Amino acid sequence: MPPGGKSPPPKRGRSFYGLCGGGRFPTSIGATMLLLTGATGSVGSRLLPLLLKRGDDVRCLVREPRRLGSSRVDVQIALGDLGEMSDPYLVRQALRGVDTVVHLAATIRDQPPHRIEELNGLATVRLLRAAERSGVKRFVFFSALNASEAQRTRFFRAKWLAEQAIASSSLETTIFAPSIVYDRSDPWITLLRRFSFLPVLPVSGNGRARFEPIWANDAARCVVSALERAGRQRYELAGPETLDYDEMSDLVSQIAGRPRRLVHVPLPIIRSSLIAMRSLFGEAVFATWEEAELMEVSMTSERDKADAEELGVEPRRMGDVLEED
Repeated sequence: MPPGGKSPPPKRGRSFYGLCGGGRFPTSIGATMLLLTGATGSVGSRLLPLLLKRGDDVRCLVREPRRLGSSRVDVQIALGDLGEMSDPYLVRQALRGVDTVVHLAATIRDQPPHRIEELNGLATVRLLRAAERSGVKRFVFFSALNASEAQRTRFFRAKWLAEQAIASSSLETTIFAPSIVYDRSDPWITLLRRFSFLPVLPVSGNGRARFEPIWANDAARCVVSALERAGRQRYELAGPETLDYDEMSDLVSQIAGRPRRLVHVPLPIIRSSLIAMRSLFGEAVFATWEEAELMEVSMTSERDKADAEELGVEPRRMGDVLEED
């Protein structure tokens, strides 16, 4: 807070730093703070309680603090999102006193006026550079398995760009490259359940892309374990089984109690249909072409579940997790 005890006015109504409810302050002079982005996402919502249980002082960069649930009174809140990483005031305040950044926030669709490339790639680089200037010691980042500059999807190319910047940083860095991450309430799991009410279950493309799905809770436990280890690290997070898109779709419908015959819809039809629907319904559309295209890219690791096991986590099978719903 500047001299005189008055905070500068917030920018654009949202880009400011503040405390929500009974947010915790560092427990002593010199105590460190962890900045968590993506705290309301699949992995973040599982990770935050683990960090608090561990005794970490956590600041969450979020757009809607209410989505933190009861945890919002136990953390500090920085109001903002990936689209505001170009705002030096927001970033500077979010990083004040921070020792470690855990950057989970990402998007799989454009969020006008911002595109995937800016939100997943450029925003990450901006946060990283600001962390370097602010005296942050460690930067933890969630990339994606098989992200590369030559991938067919914009999401993977943006993740590759961010990963390259982080790998070349002077900070102590940890990069996680997970296969597809799922949870019982994930939008794509929920969508598959809803599709199972139809007479047949539509699957985009040929359904042959292969994944090693890892439960969000297992991924969160891997992050906590990695935080206790020093040095530059990179982990590929994969579950205990390899399933193609057809097999995952069939698994969800079976567990929902509505097994259906799979019907493959050609990609050109999927693409034109989803683009048309988005032009009509905007951001309310249930899926975008960018999201559908992701299911055409295999995400498997030659190490299988070895990296998770190295971190002391035995990943669970997808069917076992979903059956507990």
